[in-house]
Amino acid sequence: MSKPATFSTSIDPALAKKLKADLEDQGFEFTYPLHSLFSAKKRGVSLTLYKSGALVVQGKEKEPFIEFYLEPEILKDFTYTNPLANLDLTPRIGMDEAGKGDYYGPLCVTSLYADSEGINTLVKWGVKDSKTFSDKKILELGKKIQKEFQASSIKLFPLKYNELYEKFNNLNRMLAWAHATALGNLYEKTHCKNAILDKFGPDSLVESALNYKNISINLVQKTKAESDPVVAAASIVARMEFLFGMDSLSKEVGITLPKGANNGIITTGKQLVSAHGPEILRKAGKLHFKTTGQIL
Repeated sequence: MSKPATFSTSIDPALAKKLKADLEDQGFEFTYPLHSLFSAKKRGVSLTLYKSGALVVQGKEKEPFIEFYLEPEILKDFTYTNPLANLDLTPRIGMDEAGKGDYYGPLCVTSLYADSEGINTLVKWGVKDSKTFSDKKILELGKKIQKEFQASSIKLFPLKYNELYEKFNNLNRMLAWAHATALGNLYEKTHCKNAILDKFGPDSLVESALNYKNISINLVQKTKAESDPVVAAASIVARMEFLFGMDSLSKEVGITLPKGANNGIITTGKQLVSAHGPEILRKAGKLHFKTTGQIL
C-alpha cells in the first residue's frame, strides 16, 4: 500500500518550541507564511506547522523523517509507519449508511462484523471511509469485503422508503429502526456484544430501537466513526449496495439517475415526470426532500 505524497497530522501547540529547536539542530531553514507558526525545509523534506496545530509534511525524504524523528519524538504514535501498532483488535460490529443525502435511489444501511484477524485484514487492505474512494474502487473493495466478512444490509428503495417515512415522519427515527434491524440480524449470527455506529442523531434513538427489539449490546455512537476500520468497511459495503440500487433503478425508470441532490437532479426529475407523470417520483426519489416541490 503506497503512502500519500503529503502527511497531515496535528500536534499539541505546546510542542511547537521543541519541534522548532529540534529542526534547527537538524539543519532546517525557516520561513513564516501567513496563518503558520513556521515552515521548515531542508533537502528532501519540507513541513509547515499552522497556528491551529495542524502539521503538514512532504518531500521525497519524508518517510525516514516521520519514522525516526516525528513519530517517536513528537507524535508518540506509530500509526503512520505501522498502521497496526495502536489498533483496537476487539471483535466488533461496525455500522454506517449510504444514500441518505441522495434524492434518487435507495437508502442502504449496513452492519459488518470483524474479529481480531479480520480487523488486521481490513487495515492491510487499506480500508477507510467510503467517501475517500471512487465508485470504481468502492465496487472493487466492497465485493472483496462482502466475500470475506459477515454483513447485513437493509436496502430501502424509494417506494418502501417513502412508505416508511410517512409512518416515522422523521428521517433519524427511520434510520434508527434500519440500523437496529441490520444490527439485530448480524447479532443473531455472531452474538457479538460490541458495536460502533457513525452517529447521526441522539443516542437514545438507536438505543430505543434496540430495546424494542430486545437486543442488549454495548453500542458506541460517535461522529466520524468511519476512522474505525470496521465502520469504514460497513460504509464501503453500504455505498456499494447504493450504487447497485441506483443502477437497477435507473434501468427500471429508463433514465440514468444522478447521485446527490444538486440542480441536475431537478432536470432529471422534470424529464421523468414528463415521461411518466408525477407518481414516478414516488418510485424514484425521496419525496420529503424539498427537491420534490422544485421538480413539480
